[in-house]
Amino acid sequence: MTHRPHPDPRSAYRHFRPIQTRWADNDAYGHVNNVVYYAWFDTAVNGYLIEAGALDIHAGATIGLVIETRCNYFASLAFPQQLEAGLRVAHMGRSSVRYEVGLFAHDAPEAAAAGHFIHVYVDRQTRRPVELPEALRAALQPLSVCA
Repeated sequence: MTHRPHPDPRSAYRHFRPIQTRWADNDAYGHVNNVVYYAWFDTAVNGYLIEAGALDIHAGATIGLVIETRCNYFASLAFPQQLEAGLRVAHMGRSSVRYEVGLFAHDAPEAAAAGHFIHVYVDRQTRRPVELPEALRAALQPLSVCA
């Protein structure tokens, strides 16, 4: 028997970032297209990292490459809704991080969608895995729900 995913409440996440839907996010069925959710995941995590001083997308020696991603959908979202992305870190390894993101309609108590992606951090030039930089670990600590 498979486990059926369920939406988490806001209290399951450590940090929230606003997301404004755009007209172009809606598809022919009148709701946000599934590929947009993945862009929001990326935007929420990378925006947090840039603001925390843990990611320099232009000149940093270390970059994160996505090796796995998933999204579960619980409720429809559509333009012109304002959303919030809840962030948490479920696992921090030597060179990888599992980010979990919940997407909430403004003031909704449960996530409309929830997913994760795993970044493996690599040297920008060689693309070989490297240990998580200390600045990254420090920025991720407040998001951690690791046991």
